[in-house]
Amino acid sequence: MTGAAAPSSGGSIAAHGRRGSLIYLWLSALVITADQLSKAAIEHGLAPFQSVVVLPVLEITRLHNSGAAFSFLANAAGWQRWLFTVLAIVVSIALVVWLRRIDRGARALATAVALILGGALGNVIDRLRLGHVVDFINAHWAGHYFPAFNVADSAITIGAVLLMLDAWLEAR
Repeated sequence: MTGAAAPSSGGSIAAHGRRGSLIYLWLSALVITADQLSKAAIEHGLAPFQSVVVLPVLEITRLHNSGAAFSFLANAAGWQRWLFTVLAIVVSIALVVWLRRIDRGARALATAVALILGGALGNVIDRLRLGHVVDFINAHWAGHYFPAFNVADSAITIGAVLLMLDAWLEAR
C-alpha cells in the first residue's frame, strides 16, 4: 500500500520520511459530527418511517436498522447490537493504529482510513445510544429500492473506494 511505514531498522524518523497520519483524525471527527448532526435532524424532524420526497428517485425516510449493512441480521434477537458494536470498536482501534503508521505524504490512503474510521464510529454511537442505526437516505429507481443509508455509511463507502483506488494505483 502507498505510504505504509517500513519496519524500523533503527535511526531517526527523519531518516525514514514523515511518519504518522494521526493528523487525519480531524476528518474522522468531521464525519462523526456531520453524521450525528444529520441523524439528530432526522430524529427531530421525522417520525419513524415518515418520508419526504426530495427528487423522483430520492426520499429522506427515517428508518431504524438494528442489523448491519443491508439490514443483515436485523431480525435477530438483539445480540447483533453488541456483536456489531464490539466488531466496529476493534476495527476502529486497528484503523487508528494503521493511520499512525501511514506516512503523512500518503494522503489518499490516510484519507481513506480516516473516512472509514469516522463512519464506523458514527454508527457505533447510534448502536450504543439508541440500540440501532438511523438510516435516512432512500434512493430508488422504477420501484427498486437501494438499501437506506446515512452519512456514516457514505463515508465508509467513499473510504473503501479510495482505499481500492490507492491499492490499484500502487500496483501499477
